[in-house]
Amino acid sequence: MNAETDLMLWSSLPVPAILLDAEERIADMNSAAEGFMNNSSKWLMGQPIWDRLTVDAPLEESLARARANGTPLFVNDVDVGNGRRAPLVCNLQMAPVQGRPGWTILLISPRELAGRMTQNNSVKSAAKSAIGMAEMLAHEIKNPLAGITGAAQLLSMSLSKEDQELTDLIVQETRRIVKLLEQVEQFGNISPPERREVNVHDVLDRARRSALLGFGAHMKIVEDYDPSLPLAHGDPDQLLQVVLNLLKNASEAADPKGGTIRLHSFYEHSFRLRRADGSGQSLPLQIEIIDDGPGLPDHIKSEIFEPFVSGKENGTGLGLALVSKIVSDHDGWISVESVPGRTVFRISLPMAPREKQEKD
Repeated sequence: MNAETDLMLWSSLPVPAILLDAEERIADMNSAAEGFMNNSSKWLMGQPIWDRLTVDAPLEESLARARANGTPLFVNDVDVGNGRRAPLVCNLQMAPVQGRPGWTILLISPRELAGRMTQNNSVKSAAKSAIGMAEMLAHEIKNPLAGITGAAQLLSMSLSKEDQELTDLIVQETRRIVKLLEQVEQFGNISPPERREVNVHDVLDRARRSALLGFGAHMKIVEDYDPSLPLAHGDPDQLLQVVLNLLKNASEAADPKGGTIRLHSFYEHSFRLRRADGSGQSLPLQIEIIDDGPGLPDHIKSEIFEPFVSGKENGTGLGLALVSKIVSDHDGWISVESVPGRTVFRISLPMAPREKQEKD
């Protein structure tokens, strides 16, 4: 096989795969490993693997013996983490690399992955079908709901105060259903981004002012910007929608007395996303929305960007799915780290073409 085929096979592996040199430093990793480590291969290159990967098992002697004998090593049912999220129960496989003495390849197989792949695919397919059906029905449902709301409001004019509570409930619930249908329509009808040069700080400022005048009036929103940040390449209105959704989630999750949200921007030259087809793209512009709320429930952390997954009691599960879709349409990346007292949504975006920035 040629080098191009080797790269394609390496990138297509469905499990995290990490190439280690003779000193147990990271020499390369596939896209699945970047997702597992929650960082880019370029950033992790050359770093000792055991500084970035925690394994709840004594591996030193077994790994040294396997390396000396040139034999593979299998370790099952161990907790593996990256120091930035809760460990997962995984199976590990380590094998020597032919032609490179002391080099090994490490395969990480989360136990839940195999059982969930088929399930997740069917869930995603069902979610897409449900959204498509809801889009078709939304308009037809909203029309009679408007009539029900109007009729209830007319009835309330001639009813006693006690009976008016019932009509008020009808109006309140029909409006809630209409809002849900509008979110479904919005999710399905979002148009491709109209990209141009965007100052992300302008977007963050617009979102901050809007939040403080409405849903985030009880919050303290702090600016922590890199003033030298280059222009992004995106749709300013859609990016505003992303930031507003994240601010709203943080505000609603906070204590009723309030909390603090920090808007943080910075430049990370080494952040590069490698996709499953082997292609890569630089995403140096980083935006973080950081709150001090209760954090995400553990059972939904890994699926928080999927449709109909929500940590709110009456949530639709479409807000973060819409955020993920918009960021993906911008060829960007979004991730989340959450523990009680600190939740960080991080958005990584491409930079505007250099020639346009120089012109500006």
